Amino acid sequence: MKKLKNEKPHVLIALFPGQGQINPCLQFSKQLINLGIEVTLTTSLSAFSKIKKLPNVEGLSFAPFSDGYDGKFQLSSVDDFYLFYSSVKSRGSKFIFNLIQSNAKNGTPFSHVIYTIIMEWVGLVAKKINVPSTLFWIQPATVFDVYYYRFTNYSDYFKNCTAKDKIIELPGLPPLSPIDFPSFVFDDMESTNWAVKSIKRQIEMLNSEENPRVLVNTFDALEFDALRILKHVTMVGIGPLIPSILLDDDTFRADMIEISSKNYINWLNSKDKGSVIYIAFGSYSEISSQLMEEIGHGLLKCGRPFLWAIREGQDGEKMEDKLSCKEELEKQGKIVNWCSQVEVLKHPSVGCFLTHCGWNSTLESIASKVPIVACPLWNDQVCNAKLIQDIWKNGVRVNVSEGGVVERDEFNRCITIAMGSDEEGEELRRNAKKWSNLAKEAMKENGTSSLKLKDFANEFLFGHNEY
Repeated sequence: MKKLKNEKPHVLIALFPGQGQINPCLQFSKQLINLGIEVTLTTSLSAFSKIKKLPNVEGLSFAPFSDGYDGKFQLSSVDDFYLFYSSVKSRGSKFIFNLIQSNAKNGTPFSHVIYTIIMEWVGLVAKKINVPSTLFWIQPATVFDVYYYRFTNYSDYFKNCTAKDKIIELPGLPPLSPIDFPSFVFDDMESTNWAVKSIKRQIEMLNSEENPRVLVNTFDALEFDALRILKHVTMVGIGPLIPSILLDDDTFRADMIEISSKNYINWLNSKDKGSVIYIAFGSYSEISSQLMEEIGHGLLKCGRPFLWAIREGQDGEKMEDKLSCKEELEKQGKIVNWCSQVEVLKHPSVGCFLTHCGWNSTLESIASKVPIVACPLWNDQVCNAKLIQDIWKNGVRVNVSEGGVVERDEFNRCITIAMGSDEEGEELRRNAKKWSNLAKEAMKENGTSSLKLKDFANEFLFGHNEY
């Protein structure tokens, strides 16, 4: 049904209240608004409590709901996270159902609902009220392919492939070993793990639809085959959905940064081009004291300046105080509790990024043409690290010892490669520059991602405005 004259389409974007979902959804909202679409972004108050300042963008509104915790959730076990997820789902289902109906009665109906990973229940709510919905996948297309195979025709194949040295070949994907997959794809956890059950339900929902589409935060040049190998699902690369400053030209714009109020920027300004190691493990990734200690000693071994963002513990504890080598480290580099990752990656003094390989951090590093030292912790991060080292070749992945620890010598080895001036280091920088250029091309007005989003909007958003 065509949209009413002089009436913009109105899209509801529902996301899980995690920092890793907030940022790409905000960038996605801005892209839709630029196409003339109004957006309402809904998630729980726990997510809104993490946003220091809500963006004031014409055409963007917010619809928060209480999840029962409202920013006070403290994770002490996996069971706690399940309780949080269950509360978000039960309270959010009621809120979103009422929100859609209320907007329809008020003459501002939602023409489409878009939802993120582990929010498949939003699609079911929309279906009850006959509002079309689409999944927005905020991880790589390759990871979606892995899950799809796991929960469809290749389920038994996964269960029989647990040997560490076994190479696993799936249609259209590069050869992978078990350490390249999220660990639970090999486990029979479908009845106990809430995240596994959610992803399985999501894939079952897609298989019940005719010609389903999935919007993916990636771009054609980066994952051309992965976006096309599934016959039943059409995946649409619309990324990288990251802050626009990272997609601008390569000139570092000091006028964008409040230099006088940010000591870490002043410190970076004093360093030579490409000389600094940046270390950060995301907004929510907890790393053990042992891993911190090995990273610290690895940094001392390499002897290079570094900027290390170590966030506070849940109770405001200064985690860096646990480092036995803190005093030595502070003579060599700078430790901060928080910094703007976008500003740091854009800074010319940064030569490599030691990261957990969350997808947002990976895309930001790619766009910034900064080589990666990949130290994945869990989930999609291990697959991202595989792609970084062996497929895109813009980084090097740390090896885990037989004792299950990444040792200081291994951090030193990988950092030396990424920062080195030999052929191996030069190749990483050439590839980093190549992918950066391709990422920027994809998001230009006539780039692949921009055109694909326009096509999606024209077919599914501007073409349907009533229900």
